[in-house]
Amino acid sequence: MNDATAGRFHGVGVGPGDPELITLKAARLIAAADVVAYHSGVGKRSNARRIAAGLIPATAVEEELVYPVTVGTTDHPGGYEGALADFYEESAARLAAHLDAGRDVVLLAEGDPLFYGSYMYMHDRLAERYAAEIVPGVPAYAAAAVATATPLVRQTDVLTVLPGTLPEAELARRLADTDGAVIMKLGRTFPAVRRALATAGRLDHALYVERASMPEERWLPVDEVDPATVPYFSLIVVTGDSRNGRRSRTASPAPAPGSGAAPSGPSAGPAELLVVGLGPGPGEWLTPEANAALASVDHVVGYRAYVDRVPQRPGLARHASGNTVEVERARFALGLARDGERVAVVSGGDAGVFGMAAAVFEAAEDPAYADVPIRVLPGVSAVQAVAARAGAPIGADFAVVSLSDRLKPWQVVERRLRAVAEADLVLAVYNPASRSRTTQVAEARRVLLEHRGPGTVVVVGRDIGRPGETLTVTTLGELRPETIDMKCLLLVGASATRLTPSGRVWTPRWVAS
Repeated sequence: MNDATAGRFHGVGVGPGDPELITLKAARLIAAADVVAYHSGVGKRSNARRIAAGLIPATAVEEELVYPVTVGTTDHPGGYEGALADFYEESAARLAAHLDAGRDVVLLAEGDPLFYGSYMYMHDRLAERYAAEIVPGVPAYAAAAVATATPLVRQTDVLTVLPGTLPEAELARRLADTDGAVIMKLGRTFPAVRRALATAGRLDHALYVERASMPEERWLPVDEVDPATVPYFSLIVVTGDSRNGRRSRTASPAPAPGSGAAPSGPSAGPAELLVVGLGPGPGEWLTPEANAALASVDHVVGYRAYVDRVPQRPGLARHASGNTVEVERARFALGLARDGERVAVVSGGDAGVFGMAAAVFEAAEDPAYADVPIRVLPGVSAVQAVAARAGAPIGADFAVVSLSDRLKPWQVVERRLRAVAEADLVLAVYNPASRSRTTQVAEARRVLLEHRGPGTVVVVGRDIGRPGETLTVTTLGELRPETIDMKCLLLVGASATRLTPSGRVWTPRWVAS
């Protein structure tokens, strides 16, 4: 609860550099402050203080909060993060002393207080104890766009703000997947940022802006910047795709069946549409054939999680969409291929096992796509990956069933489970559970126990091939359905499936008559 006698805490944005961009409210609070606080680097002037200098009253107490470190190198026992945490605690204590004495404190923030600013760390520590007010400020990227007289985004373009400190590959991926972009936190990160822009095919429309709205302001194309001259107070703006006359990098609405509508593109005749299985996850499980195919196309279409696994490179357009629009996604890809574009539709595991291959052929029944050749490239399937980790549970006859009832009634699933159980086949279970399907593993277990003993071996593979993978060997009687989610694949053994002394699972190839 706030003390009525305590001072008020204000986080005040002072804009990107030009004092005339300070808001009237910010100016009023600064001029009336008992205490004016601001952050600065070791041996450096506070830029926020410089911007607001003409408004700070002579009677105000000034609190300069000097960062102990500005890079990731420190001898603090807690490392860089520990040094900053201690600094924020000490700074908050200094400001709290003024607030407890009934003094109003204004903490200056360059740009906007809640946009990559230091104010938020003080807010976290003080706002629950004292009355706190935040005054927004003009962010640096807005001033940078004005400096270049360049609209960032238009109409339905998407703007993404990115820190240049992201890993280079991740930065390239995100740049390729957005329309307009702003890249903050440059300085030493500039060479990697420039490479990421080139990889994403966005370098031609990237503009570098230094000290936006300040007297030293300058801007020029990123390709012309000397990396050795880039200060921290700089950023990059990348204009939106509609400004550059390019197709959006997210999947467009699919044409209606039979409409013949498709995105415009080259008209050299239909190109072969590739449907590519990416394997369960690790790069080493991607086949050389699939890898070569992905390197040859200009478009990748798929569920976002799978599109994200395809490395970004210059000239590659990525079209990602949600997990329940398979046929619409396939129509979009077919439309591109029909117009002569080189396209790959990607799936996890093998595209022909509960993947995009069937959806592509379903969409291709539309006569509008009759001339588009389709080639499916196999991938390592999830059932193969889990089986290999377990040993050889599918060394004999086995069946594969999906528990999802999105495309078929649950009664059909039950009937197929009974048939597999009666036939005494090893069973691989895909899509066992999801956020909206929480009871079907228990129902499947009940059905299987009608024909299998409770001691039947069950393998649960979760995220196999990825960081944090787990493999659990249990029995049908001891299987806990509440522990199963969409990241799991189950292998339910046949009556002959057995364990080795070391816990490996295998199924004999022979069956007694």
